[in-house]
Amino acid sequence: MTVFELIDDGDTTGILVDTAKAAKSWEEATSWNGNNHISKATGDQFLHETLYLSSKMRYYIEHSSQWQGSVPSCSEVSREEAAKWLIKNEHALPVDLADLLDEMVE
Repeated sequence: MTVFELIDDGDTTGILVDTAKAAKSWEEATSWNGNNHISKATGDQFLHETLYLSSKMRYYIEHSSQWQGSVPSCSEVSREEAAKWLIKNEHALPVDLADLLDEMVE
């Protein structure tokens, strides 16, 4: 169980989320650059993201890093941001976001 307080523009929101209670989660996709696996979400080999859908239908991203001393955090994202993240990371859109596909991809 990992509980985070959601952050919005650097400020805490008072909303707590538990990743173990999420209704769904999606891992970032990676690509191999010949030396390292690079996150498609962050474009970095050390910074990572996981998208979650809370039990109350709130999308949020867990931001984590391999850098020593870094602390993971979570931020709420809009439906549009969640859909874009899923598309960039090679996931199918869930039913509640499927209506956004035609708007987002040309």
